[in-house]
Amino acid sequence: MTGRGLHDRGGRGAYNRAMQNSDVVKIFEELADLLEIQGANPFRVRAYRNAARTIGDLPESLAEVLATAGRRLEDIPGIGKDLSDKIKTIAETGTVPQLEELREQVPRGVVDMLRIPGLGPKKAAALFKELSITSLDMLKAAAESGEVAKLKGFGEKTAKSILEGLAHAQQAGTRMYFADAQELTEPILADLRRLPSVTQAEAAGSYRRRRETVGDLDILVTSNDSAAPMDLVAAHPLVEKVLARGDTKQRVRLKAGIEMDVRVVPDESYGAALQYFTGSKDHNIVIRRRAQERGLKVNEYGVFQGDTAIAGRTEEEVYRAVGLPWIPPELREDRGEIERAEAGTLPKLIELADMRGDLHMHTTATDGAATIAEMIAGAKERGLKYIAITDHSKRVSMANGLDADRLRAHWKAIDKIRGQTTGIEVLCGVECDILEDATLDLPDDVLAEADWVIAVLHYGLKQPREQIMQRLLNAIRNPHVKAIGHLTGRLIGKRPGAEMNRDEVLRAAADHGKMIEINAHPSRLDIDDVGAAAARDLGIPIIIDTDAHSVNGLDVMQYGIWQARRAGLTADDVANTRPWGEFKKLLRK
Repeated sequence: MTGRGLHDRGGRGAYNRAMQNSDVVKIFEELADLLEIQGANPFRVRAYRNAARTIGDLPESLAEVLATAGRRLEDIPGIGKDLSDKIKTIAETGTVPQLEELREQVPRGVVDMLRIPGLGPKKAAALFKELSITSLDMLKAAAESGEVAKLKGFGEKTAKSILEGLAHAQQAGTRMYFADAQELTEPILADLRRLPSVTQAEAAGSYRRRRETVGDLDILVTSNDSAAPMDLVAAHPLVEKVLARGDTKQRVRLKAGIEMDVRVVPDESYGAALQYFTGSKDHNIVIRRRAQERGLKVNEYGVFQGDTAIAGRTEEEVYRAVGLPWIPPELREDRGEIERAEAGTLPKLIELADMRGDLHMHTTATDGAATIAEMIAGAKERGLKYIAITDHSKRVSMANGLDADRLRAHWKAIDKIRGQTTGIEVLCGVECDILEDATLDLPDDVLAEADWVIAVLHYGLKQPREQIMQRLLNAIRNPHVKAIGHLTGRLIGKRPGAEMNRDEVLRAAADHGKMIEINAHPSRLDIDDVGAAAARDLGIPIIIDTDAHSVNGLDVMQYGIWQARRAGLTADDVANTRPWGEFKKLLRK
């Protein structure tokens, strides 16, 4: 790693300020994979996976903990002395010796084998040790030649399964945007609900928790004829192949490459199954522990006292049995929702109906597909009371970005149309690039004329962290900037965000009274849920915007709402839920 070191005041050595929590998460996850392939103690593997999850969800920087007098990593739940020492080593050197040793012992291609359905760590280890297979291409060749089938514990059936799995390993190893998964899931659910024999049908898993991406799909159904829903799904035009089928469970592969499980459950178990298969795993571990403390057992079939089922028909029954109110699925990640539920302080999560404004959208003046008038009309149809037209500044030349003269002319056009418009307030705004040299793309005298300036990173995202930080902090300090849009610049699964100290950025935004955007576009959802929760805790007004480039683009607002719900945000935490009069006061402030 690069960057200036800093000395812990407790005398614990020199640590790198550039270390991000995500750096530690990646190392611990890789350690867990490599140890599992080597057949290490499962408790060691689990410790690294749990530590990675804990650190990934932390609202504060580990580097800041190390730098603060009186703070100890061991005070973080799940971080014992061994893990604490490794984090310190990562902060000092960028890695840990154990990881480098394991990387020499286990090639990356062996880890890739774990993406193949049914091929676990033991079989991957056997393929590596017995046949010296170190890549998916080598595995394919060995399976086709018959070498895999001859291996002890494998056979022809396993070799065939590996070949079938290899064809889909690339897709199966790639998570799908939630929005894309929605386009597959909702039509199947709608068709299931139309079946006369089906009384309930719902998606579970990470889809129901509204994760940014989805790895596979789970659907639960209650029906007096278990064959009917499975027949429907098997024959559905979105389905490519039935992978397995039993009396009450079916696994299919959709044509999009993602796999789906359909389970038919009895009415009396529906709530328990829905709770169980929604997850997350970490949330459910706590629920099971609470049940055990009360002499109960919770599983997908119900809540049991001895052999007697006492709950399970609804999720509310399940949670009530363990002394809790029902918890919204978006919060079920074991990030404090259990404690809040027990204390009666669960937030009333924001809903789409709470939104009154949208402060980031584009028109035909740059790369939008609709005119100013069309975007205003589309916003009015969706019940919005105020919007900001924010076409690109000149740096985004591929989008026909606006220089000072063109932008002023554009604002005059907006001003003329809004003068003829009733029922909605329209702000003359701009999406202003934060340039690679840490200046803004337009001069201050132009920005001073705007009603609304949202500053963003589009280019130079691979610059060193120090430069990224200078760019963001300069924009935050500018008196004309109202908000920072899509903070990291990431595109989920395609482009990583810029390297930054998020906590420092958010503290600066809080100090300078800037808003932080949740960009609702499904490929961005930036800032993420953990970051949005951290911003909320600092008192930063959050805005949820569509970044719409067409009238239909205004409809992605719902994805931003789901991201905000995963962050535990209420309507009060989001600035553009406020009536225009209140938001106007916030702008002046």
